[in-house]
Amino acid sequence: MRILFLGGNLAFELAEWLKVLGDDVVYTEQKADLNMVKEHKPDMIISYNYKYLLTSEIIKYPEYGCINLHISLLPWNRGAHPNVWSFLEDTPKGVTIHCIDEGIDTGNIIIQKEIFIDENKETLQSSYEILHREIQALFKENWKKIKNNELIPQPQKAGGSIHFKKEFAEFEQCIQKGWDIPIREFKIQYDKRKKIK
Repeated sequence: MRILFLGGNLAFELAEWLKVLGDDVVYTEQKADLNMVKEHKPDMIISYNYKYLLTSEIIKYPEYGCINLHISLLPWNRGAHPNVWSFLEDTPKGVTIHCIDEGIDTGNIIIQKEIFIDENKETLQSSYEILHREIQALFKENWKKIKNNELIPQPQKAGGSIHFKKEFAEFEQCIQKGWDIPIREFKIQYDKRKKIK
């Protein structure tokens, strides 16, 4: 299968894994446009940790569609910083592989897995790493079924939540010392800042 793999931090190794399996993979972190897509003629587009939204023309182009690997349990925490918001809003944690549509992380779910993260033991950084290990493992375990169209995508449940990059300012002050802040401490600091406002 010819794959256009749109990636970012942590995605390159997964694209290389697909190459080892024999798939024809073009990897990029650049913003995709329709000309680029037509040039590579992918059967499928895979997006993982990719910072750009795809246009409807790009989404409709590949015969086998476009899928995204997202580190939240959709419909919770669509959009930016899903891991952080799952702790701040005490929503379910997990990972999801879903079809890409014109919304932000709103496409039908191919497969997902709920993950327990111990807030008393983990930091924001370690929890982020856990979720990325889990999404990569879920993808690898199910790639053959995804590729052969054996998993029937299901609509997302109603509700959930969405967050945008501009909301980063709401918790930026709490991570001044870095993402290695323990989750419990981060939540306490965030609550204090909210009360001050």
